[in-house]
Amino acid sequence: MPEIKRDYNEASYLYSFWKNYTPLDRGRSPIGDQYPWIEVGEQVFGNKLSRYFASNFTIKDSGLPSGADGRCIISSERIKQTLHITDSVWVFIDIKSAGPRDDFNHAVMSPYQVSGSGIWNNIDEGVLNDPIVAKGKFVSHNFLCSLSPVYVLSDNTIAPLVTFIIKPVYKMVNNGIETTGQPLEKIKIACIPNGLLLTHNPNYLQKFPELFFPGKDDKKKDLRKIRSRVSFDILKNIDSWRVKEIYV
Repeated sequence: MPEIKRDYNEASYLYSFWKNYTPLDRGRSPIGDQYPWIEVGEQVFGNKLSRYFASNFTIKDSGLPSGADGRCIISSERIKQTLHITDSVWVFIDIKSAGPRDDFNHAVMSPYQVSGSGIWNNIDEGVLNDPIVAKGKFVSHNFLCSLSPVYVLSDNTIAPLVTFIIKPVYKMVNNGIETTGQPLEKIKIACIPNGLLLTHNPNYLQKFPELFFPGKDDKKKDLRKIRSRVSFDILKNIDSWRVKEIYV
């Protein structure tokens, strides 16, 4: 944690070096007093997670054409003791930085960040996922999960998919004229259930149909690209350990 805080806050200390070349605003209708901080979170957390996994597990950086910001296959005897059928999992981690005005208790997920039902009827057809419903109070839409819930590698490694969201939340430091720094305030960590748990057994979506709810995409967008929000409150109702909040 001290290393995370040190490296994250270094970006604010270095303000004079980049103040004249700030990243372009992202998101919906920015008002211009916050700096895009996505890459700060990705660099600080992504690199540390890679080092952590490499020092605690056997690790493979097998490729896939799409997926989360960070992904690797980790293996250990401890995993085998828990899962029995395999000693490996494929960890997908998305890092989603937020500030004080967009620190919502949910995260926006693309189809390439969530695993689905994993139907595979014959070898030639390949894995297919049934659509799930992003259910809102007034509108709903199909959400086309694009990841397999389980992968089998060429060396026969069986790797169920485990999906995490890390949301670093920053404060805004202002000198009365401009924002001069965005130091780390807290970290939210959330774990989305594997697609088999969502759709088969225990079928969480049946019990918690509003776990996913409509995202911020226009309904005219290609359905294969439409995103969905995942509720942290409902994740915590599924299992208390699925959402943790750490103040720094």
